[in-house]
Amino acid sequence: MDSIWSSLALLIPFLISLIVFLILLEQISYLRKRRTIPGPLLVFPFLGNAISLVRNPTNFWDLQASFAKSSSLGISANYVIGRFIVFIRSSDLSHKVFANVRPDAFHLIGHPFGKKLFGEHNLIYMMGHDHKDLRRRIAPNFTPKALSTYIYLQQKIIFEHLKRWESLCSSNRSKPIALRLLCRDMNLETSQTVFVGPYLSAEARENFNRDYTLFNAGLMKLPIDLPGFGFWKARFAVKRLCETLAVCAGQSKAKMMKGQEPSCLVDFWMQETVKEINAAAESGEKAPFSDDIEIGGHLFDFLFAAQDASTSSLLWAVTLLDSHPQVLQKVREEVSAIWTPESGALITAEQLREMKYTEAVAREVVRFRPPATLVPHIAGEDFALSETYTIPKGTIVFPSVFESSFQGFAEPERFDPDRFSEERKEDKLYRRNFLAFGSGAHQCVGQRYAINHLVLFIAMFTSLIDFKRHRTHGCDDISYVPTICPKDDCLVYLSSRCANCPSFM
Repeated sequence: MDSIWSSLALLIPFLISLIVFLILLEQISYLRKRRTIPGPLLVFPFLGNAISLVRNPTNFWDLQASFAKSSSLGISANYVIGRFIVFIRSSDLSHKVFANVRPDAFHLIGHPFGKKLFGEHNLIYMMGHDHKDLRRRIAPNFTPKALSTYIYLQQKIIFEHLKRWESLCSSNRSKPIALRLLCRDMNLETSQTVFVGPYLSAEARENFNRDYTLFNAGLMKLPIDLPGFGFWKARFAVKRLCETLAVCAGQSKAKMMKGQEPSCLVDFWMQETVKEINAAAESGEKAPFSDDIEIGGHLFDFLFAAQDASTSSLLWAVTLLDSHPQVLQKVREEVSAIWTPESGALITAEQLREMKYTEAVAREVVRFRPPATLVPHIAGEDFALSETYTIPKGTIVFPSVFESSFQGFAEPERFDPDRFSEERKEDKLYRRNFLAFGSGAHQCVGQRYAINHLVLFIAMFTSLIDFKRHRTHGCDDISYVPTICPKDDCLVYLSSRCANCPSFM
């Protein structure tokens, strides 16, 4: 026994020396990669600044932005769990990343540990010909005919949820209610209904909602892939979600083979897929991108993109309309001249196109508070970002959509929907700074759907509801959940402004 303790006593100094050496090596590696760009002078061993990122992401990214402002290049550095990261504030440099001029220069990852969480199926990880080919096949999902079909589904769900919110506020004895989770639930139902509506049973929706909550929680956790941890639970929740959506794709495919009319997004997709399957069968081949599991994975990509980003935009729309009553008044005047809930009819695609100012408000909401503030990529090779700095291979690069939104535009810190008017056309003049929907090959394919949803919500919410924010100190500060939302979860008082509204059902 004494000999064992003696051996351990001799081993301990060696282990301590090894740990100290590894820590020193890590610091040297970080400093060598950081070179002259601003960032923390030293980083916590092995974890880097992961704890501060998880505990308070708002402060973490604000600090990175302040570092970048002090840099002539508009970039800054940090270190998180063995990964060197570069934050990009400059719009021009962000475009270099989005453009991905060489196939292996940058790979969009969506989340610092996204591949492990989302799986290999994800559309955002695809590059080159396969990516272009799949986007071409997705295009029928967002034609004017398809979007018109979605508009009616979106409105019915919005209306039913607005009624519930108003009733909840009434039964709450005029206390404010928090809209964040209510908006999330509304958007989850909207996404499910628009994307795979008739193929999800009530039980499947309940399981779906539970798994999506686990996934959402895991996005903000440390990537500890062990049983019981949030990240591990999220990874398996994604697997179950994709399997559920794969079943929906198979059922839709069977329906489209019978020549029936599409009633949701997956139907429009499968309508074209069935044509390719039939054409390929004649030559004895298998149609590409026709596997149900693969399609289910891509459907999850759509749902994720639509769900959290949309929730963020709806919350900021309510917040910004409340703090800008003159904008709210102009919205109500425009909408009432085109559509009223008392008509008993839903907003048509033609009426939606007439709501020019309301759409300008929606676009300004997205510019002023872009939901996904950062679009992480990984450097596939050493990349010369400028003449003075080369991003090392393996670096996680964070182009900041948020920072770009406040560059170039006239008085960018002011919420001003008129900047998107036909007279001022700032959306065209400063297009390079409006990156809320990304840029390059991976630019959001569903941005028209997203804008339609926001315009419909604003039009119906302002027509059906009188609302007032419950304002407290810091209530409008930015909170990451993981997209951004008001710090207080958007506390509001609601009351009906439409006493005899029909149900639209």
